[in-house]
Amino acid sequence: MATRAATAEDGTMTTADETRPGRPLRADARRNRERVLAAARETFAESGPDASLNEIARRAGVGPGTLYRHFPTRQALLAAVLADRVERLCAYADRLIASEPPEVALSGWLHAFLEHATGDHGLGGAALTKPPGVDFDCHTAIREAVGRVLAGAQRAGAARADVTAADLLQLVVGVALATEEAAHDPGQPGRLLALVEDALRP
Repeated sequence: MATRAATAEDGTMTTADETRPGRPLRADARRNRERVLAAARETFAESGPDASLNEIARRAGVGPGTLYRHFPTRQALLAAVLADRVERLCAYADRLIASEPPEVALSGWLHAFLEHATGDHGLGGAALTKPPGVDFDCHTAIREAVGRVLAGAQRAGAARADVTAADLLQLVVGVALATEEAAHDPGQPGRLLALVEDALRP
């Protein structure tokens, strides 16, 4: 059976045989994939989506060939990191709903979403679209998550009834975009989000 070839940054040709859809990963391959994803999250957060893939492999403790067997292109790795981040963000909404009062859950998730949207040199903003290689709609997943925490706050009388999940997404993304170059004032995103939260209250 033919396998798809990829070229690592060092020129090494590798195959993507292990990444074929429907093929279960061996335990060691699964661990390698998880290490690469963890290293990619860290490296992209520091250096943005153009970070060195060889540096990611080095941090993961694997060779470039192993990285490319799991993620044959940079786009495939970016898509996997983004999907992982969105899944974690949405799961966090459900944990907050289960463990915190509705107003606290809403505030906690909005702060987490703002961090998500500003924390990775633009990678977080890509969650509002459906990038190639991501097999689910990131925007829809995030909108449904904020819809769940907002609905709980509205039922408890802690948020205005006329606010929608789409409104909140636009507001928080607006804060993220408006403060993208505010390195001189790192507290500005939080202050602007506090104003948004004040406006949400009935």
